[in-house]
Amino acid sequence: MHCPFCGTHDTKVTDSRLVAEGDQVRRRRQCVACGERFTTYETAELVMPRVIKADGSRESFDEQKLRAGMLRALEKRPVSAEAIEAAVQRIRQTLRARGEREIHARDIGEQVMLALKRLDQVAYIRFASVYRSFQDIDEFRAEIDRLAQEPTFGPDEPRG
Repeated sequence: MHCPFCGTHDTKVTDSRLVAEGDQVRRRRQCVACGERFTTYETAELVMPRVIKADGSRESFDEQKLRAGMLRALEKRPVSAEAIEAAVQRIRQTLRARGEREIHARDIGEQVMLALKRLDQVAYIRFASVYRSFQDIDEFRAEIDRLAQEPTFGPDEPRG
């Protein structure tokens, strides 16, 4: 690592610590030439798969787009910001863990529906109605009936 003060490429690490819940390493460094100290942060650069849209076009994965879709479905619902963030991060981790370079947008939509089903059933129905393009009240009713048949989460089980 080069020194930001004198530009020398010879620096030594004097201290390393995990930060950001273990997702980042903070390193205190000292320049061998000028003696100045500085801090660097190291994180893993994990590449998300590209998204294959329904029309066949491809685009970069956009976490903000994922979050925005979930927030729209969860609008005015009693779900904490922490639970929403945890769900977004779980979806990201699941997609990254697949190890694929490309992923279909419908697969992401299915992950979102699964997360919303656990967070809030009303939000799930809202999202499903748009995502699956419900055409009439019968499709809403059928999805609500399917949801009612599924086992509910107990008080000790995580909902999101």
